Amino acid sequence: MGKQSIFDDVLAIIKNYVKEPDRLAAAGMGTSIIDDLKVNSARLVDIIIQFEDSFDIEIDDDDADGIRTIGDAVEYISGKLQIDKPIGKAV
Repeated sequence: MGKQSIFDDVLAIIKNYVKEPDRLAAAGMGTSIIDDLKVNSARLVDIIIQFEDSFDIEIDDDDADGIRTIGDAVEYISGKLQIDKPIGKAV
């Protein structure tokens, strides 16, 4: 799974919580989930839970506090899934 796929999945999850879908159409890595997409903080908790379920990862509370933009989510999830990291042992 590449970062573009994660980005697409993140948008699909967030879509269910955005009150103004037009804002999502122009969303990018720097888009703030709360400020730009107008998702309230309680819904952001629901989004984080959806990320955990969808990507089969655990996001601790301190890390969740750092997820403010779509890019934050994509980078965090890709790190948890070890995207773009070497596989196997160095020889």
